[in-house]
Amino acid sequence: MIENNTKKQENEAFHEPSRQYFNPAQIVHNFSQKGRDHLNRKTSSQFILSLQAGAFMAFGAAFSILLSMGIDIKGVSHLMAGVGFATGYAMVFLSGAILFTEVNVLLPSYLFQKPSLMSLKIIKFWLATYLGNIIGALFVGTLIVLSKSLSPEFFQDLNHYINHNKMSFLSDGTWGFFEIMISGILANWLIGMAAFLTTAARDITGKIIGTLLPVILFVAGNFQHSAANMGYFSIGVFSNHTYNWYQFFYNLIPASIGNIIGGAIMVALLFSFAYNDEIQNKIK
Repeated sequence: MIENNTKKQENEAFHEPSRQYFNPAQIVHNFSQKGRDHLNRKTSSQFILSLQAGAFMAFGAAFSILLSMGIDIKGVSHLMAGVGFATGYAMVFLSGAILFTEVNVLLPSYLFQKPSLMSLKIIKFWLATYLGNIIGALFVGTLIVLSKSLSPEFFQDLNHYINHNKMSFLSDGTWGFFEIMISGILANWLIGMAAFLTTAARDITGKIIGTLLPVILFVAGNFQHSAANMGYFSIGVFSNHTYNWYQFFYNLIPASIGNIIGGAIMVALLFSFAYNDEIQNKIK
């Protein structure tokens, strides 16, 4: 009896504890299910959740400027700006709000499993999400400006950031369009991985850390992320005198194209292909 108890204790000592995260195949399967759920929501619900996501982007943009103001050390400035913007993404991921650039990962993950579903319904959903994000961001940007809560120094730093980090590509003419698009691929590759890491975690702390790391990287790299740029532009459109409002779309259009490629191909397609066997076996 004593010998059996000893062996049992030894087996328990070497027993691997249950994982505190989902494995990659489960994550991709989760993407597919979440994409399906978003697609099947009523249009009114899709639009409301898209408004919320756009609003969170504007809050994240404001926080990123506030945290990085007055910091001359580039690395520290990038770090604080990334932390600020990660707040907006954390609110999106944890609330279930619908962000255009996250949809670029979730919906293709579902469509790659159900390719026969391509329809006008999907195009309408994508457009509703994009429009909702813009309106939500503009709403918060308007409230921020009307509130007069933020200092003139904030708007100076914001305009400097927009002019030198978001719109500087335009000086390269036609090639600038492709630069923004390529940068957009990198941006949504990283945001796709933020969604990946956030989905992997099973507790709130893990989800926040999973969001934080890729967001800091994309902000530091100045990669062009359309939803993030909506946040900056939604406030800058009222205070930036260098560009007219419609000129911001010179950035948003190529960035959005790149974001679709980065999310749909570099994340959704590649991982769906790599883990297809496990997904087909209904990983749980």
